[in-house]
Amino acid sequence: MIEWLLHGTIPVAGGVLLVREVVGNVFGLASALLGMRRLVWAWPVGVVGNVLLFTVFATGALSGAAEEPLWGQAGRQVFFIGVSVYGWWRWSRSRAAGGAADGGAITPRWATARERLLLVALAVGGYAVAYPLLHVIGSWGPQTEAWILTGSMLATFGMARGWVEFWIVWMLVDIVGVTTLIQAGYYPTAVMYLIYAGFVVLGFVVWWRAERASRVAEDPTPREVVGS
Repeated sequence: MIEWLLHGTIPVAGGVLLVREVVGNVFGLASALLGMRRLVWAWPVGVVGNVLLFTVFATGALSGAAEEPLWGQAGRQVFFIGVSVYGWWRWSRSRAAGGAADGGAITPRWATARERLLLVALAVGGYAVAYPLLHVIGSWGPQTEAWILTGSMLATFGMARGWVEFWIVWMLVDIVGVTTLIQAGYYPTAVMYLIYAGFVVLGFVVWWRAERASRVAEDPTPREVVGS
């Protein structure tokens, strides 16, 4: 089983998929679905997928192709593991304290103006550091990979904090990520990322509705209609 997981391939039109590439993305999708429902298990499930995908991106073996490593994609897997520990701890504490009224581990909210400025500053600073680093390492497409890495960091941190905006950041990451994978010739994986992007849009809608419902629950007083 371990040999099959590490070295097995799955034939698809236009090439092959590594088994660990598929399994890693399945765990990632499961993590997204659990995160959509704001369940603590989203974090440990995601870590398993991160470990598997790191081995794929760091070796340049994506979709069975012998190419340069995608260090931006590999690097974000390492960051995911670190932030997942933080998110796991934060959501577990919130859950132990009672969690959200609808049963979720955390109550979604929009980031404040100050927090949004912080996200912008982190995005600029993160890209400024990631681009030259990836250029020196020799990653394929350091411009796009720097944004993928930086955006992934911000999105994962935003999820841990319970900010609705993190889904929007994920959308931007996926747009660039899918484009990068297509340009690099990794078509099967690009399709998987495209499917994942659909769940990201759905997750945004779910969290947006949950945030709105929590505000209504906190202030159920009906508003007076002007002109009535």
